[in-house]
Amino acid sequence: MWGGSKLSSSGRRFLGGLRAGFRNPQADSSRLTTSAVYPKNQLSWILQVKPWVFNENRIMWFKSYSMTFAWLNWMKNYRLPRTRPYSTSRTTVDSSEVKTFLALAHRWWDEQGVYAPLHSMNDLRVPFIRDNLLKTVANHQPGKPLSGMKILDVGCGGGLLTEPLGRLGASVIGIDPVDENIKTAQHHKSFDPVLDKRIEYRTCSLEEIVKDAVETFDAVVASEVVEHVIDLETFIQCCFQVLKPDGSLFITTINKTQLSYALGIVFSEQIAGIVPKGTHTWEKFVSPEKLESILESNGLSVQTVVGMLYNPFSGYWHWSENTSLNYAAHALKSSLQEHPAPAEFALKGETEELQAEASTNSGVQEELKK
Repeated sequence: MWGGSKLSSSGRRFLGGLRAGFRNPQADSSRLTTSAVYPKNQLSWILQVKPWVFNENRIMWFKSYSMTFAWLNWMKNYRLPRTRPYSTSRTTVDSSEVKTFLALAHRWWDEQGVYAPLHSMNDLRVPFIRDNLLKTVANHQPGKPLSGMKILDVGCGGGLLTEPLGRLGASVIGIDPVDENIKTAQHHKSFDPVLDKRIEYRTCSLEEIVKDAVETFDAVVASEVVEHVIDLETFIQCCFQVLKPDGSLFITTINKTQLSYALGIVFSEQIAGIVPKGTHTWEKFVSPEKLESILESNGLSVQTVVGMLYNPFSGYWHWSENTSLNYAAHALKSSLQEHPAPAEFALKGETEELQAEASTNSGVQEELKK
């Protein structure tokens, strides 16, 4: 029935198997069942059903049946709704960054060491946090102005910022993914019985505590942290979730400019050794415009963005109108929103960022001379 000369070797082997099956159908009936064919770029399964039907002349007839499963198309297009933007499966922690800070965990409280700029930065960031929080309260206790407030210090390291906030009367939880950092922080606070009661440290990431800390904190502090995370959008969403309505988010970080690369990485890390090599990755730096866009699109209203400049010769920081290097931001969670609102505007384009960089870089040299 089939022309033998035109049949391929694979076809002859197939027919040979069929003839063997005809001679002993019970011995090989399991092989002649349903097989699935998956055509390229198609979602349907074409099932070729091969029942053999014998007439009196023992001629076998094959009947092909095609069945298209609509549910396959549905499964392809279906996506689970984003009911919890702080899913722990979307980590914000960069494992390579963890290794970097693990090697420096014992040096946090050396005021003349690699973390000297962070010790000095407290002269700016502690009053910045305190004064903006006091705008939200009518009365406060002298000496303990932040008494009664709950603050989350994300990426607390050895507790350099956590302890000053605790001394101002706040109840502070410091979290960090590096266990050695937390051990250093716990050891240092143990020398002060007052701080030992006000401060709690945990080894974890921000997204790991969100589920149990929704609308818990009056303020979230992420100082020198966002330039180290791998998913800034998720990080900001988690901050939103743990904040109470009208709660404050405080961020200090580094702008993404050519000047920040030259001074923040080439000079600070490779030439002057102010910070260890590999501490920062320029691609993770974020401009004030982009940060503000992400904050606003996630239900956080930006109140303040102000520049900070560090003088490596004097070892001191001061405020500046220039944000081309370091800057601080304060944002409020609206009490009228339960979930992050849709973005009201797109991220600033690269052209606008370059224009902003050009306008701000001109005053840097003057500021550094102060």
